[in-house]
Amino acid sequence: MKTMVQEGSAVPVAMDTAAVERVLRILKREIKQWKVPAVGVIADCAVDRPFETLASTILSLRTKDKVTEAASRRLLGRATSPEKLAELTEAEIAELIYPVGFYRTKARNLKKTCAILVRDYGGEVPRSMEALLELPGVGRKTANLVLTVGFGDYGICVDTHVHRISNLWGYVQTRTPEETESALREKLPRRHWKTLNDILVTFGQNLCLPVSPWCSKCPVAQLCPRIGLKRSR
Repeated sequence: MKTMVQEGSAVPVAMDTAAVERVLRILKREIKQWKVPAVGVIADCAVDRPFETLASTILSLRTKDKVTEAASRRLLGRATSPEKLAELTEAEIAELIYPVGFYRTKARNLKKTCAILVRDYGGEVPRSMEALLELPGVGRKTANLVLTVGFGDYGICVDTHVHRISNLWGYVQTRTPEETESALREKLPRRHWKTLNDILVTFGQNLCLPVSPWCSKCPVAQLCPRIGLKRSR
């Protein structure tokens, strides 16, 4: 852990951009041995990447990856386009996606969203942040994932792992994921925007856990200042 001496006591040194880039290079190699997030798995085999990314991301909120992946495959196996999903009843959608968290609300949002896509966008997913945020159940995390994973555009998707780890490194000092996204857009070089979420979510789910992370096994432990960390293994 990097520290500096200040008034007789060692305090952590926040990572600068050069340190973050070095850590991301290391983690990009290391995460190959770990399970990737469910949204990434769905997108890798998607027929319509924007739509399938949108649907699977909506399902993933407040839901474990294993449940999300299974529910996404059931739903998208039945409805391969917004038109086909809009034809299903809310009850049919809810049955297909159960037991994802808040499955009834998500079923309602999915049906409304697909109806809007058919009515206003010719059955296509819009390719702008503003339009995506107007869809039911879509927040900035989901919109950024659709833009980056679904379309391959530039964006920074910030979930709890990205928010937490960015602050743990001291690269940002923020209170919410929205503030973290804004801070990262100002500081992080654009070439890292698309891959940051996959790297840090995979890292956060497998090693840098929210409660008692495995610092003793971490490949970047010597570079991490662990700002605010109370307990680790």
